Amino acid sequence: MVAVLWVITIAGLMGSLGFVSKSENNIIATNLNISIHNNDENLFLSETDVKNFFNERNDSILNNHYKNISIPELEKALNSHPAIENAEVSADMNGEIKVEIKQRTPVLRVINKGGESYYIDSQSKLMPLNGNYTARVLIANGEIFEPYARRYEYSVDQIKKSKVFSEVSVLDDILDVSNYIMKDSTLNGLIHQIYVNKDKELELYPAIGNHRIVFGTAKDVVEKFNKLKLFYKEGLNKTDSWTKYSTINLKYKNLVVCTKK
Repeated sequence: MVAVLWVITIAGLMGSLGFVSKSENNIIATNLNISIHNNDENLFLSETDVKNFFNERNDSILNNHYKNISIPELEKALNSHPAIENAEVSADMNGEIKVEIKQRTPVLRVINKGGESYYIDSQSKLMPLNGNYTARVLIANGEIFEPYARRYEYSVDQIKKSKVFSEVSVLDDILDVSNYIMKDSTLNGLIHQIYVNKDKELELYPAIGNHRIVFGTAKDVVEKFNKLKLFYKEGLNKTDSWTKYSTINLKYKNLVVCTKK
């Protein structure tokens, strides 16, 4: 008897679920609600851009039955967009399609040896430039040979762990130094460019002072930057010598070696 009751209950539940599913299929989408997060940081996308993206794909959403709209396909398409970090699409019983988008956040702009330019984002992934908006981030250039087309499928972390890529790549070193600069309010306001020289060593260029900072490799990052900040505070500021030196060398242990102009 108990078994029979369970069968009847389950059958009733399935019937109820089937009824809800059919009801949803017959709902007509009357509103497309698009929310784009972190718009105060980046302006890569607008609500109009998203609607145009759907139109270019011939996605018929408004005034269409839910049964003709594939939510998973819409999500998949949005998540393939080069400016989107994550997108979630949902539909409610009132005919509203909700689109929640988080934009990608560039942290570094790379200009390689061939003049090609692209970003590296906060997830350490390569990101193309955007014609509508230029992010104000640190710039890295010089002896950088990684092209976007051959690297965009990999994150910088994956490149760093690859025996083949890591032997020729400098992106991981650049990103490590860039991330440290970005997190330090003093350095973030001071350093505006990273240059890779022919020895694959990093050189930094400040926004003021007209001098070159020889950083070397991306080893001992914390120690090197602590030396630099101490030198700026105790050396340059006290002697008013921001234009006195052409080179500040941080490569040597416990030393800051300066070259006068």
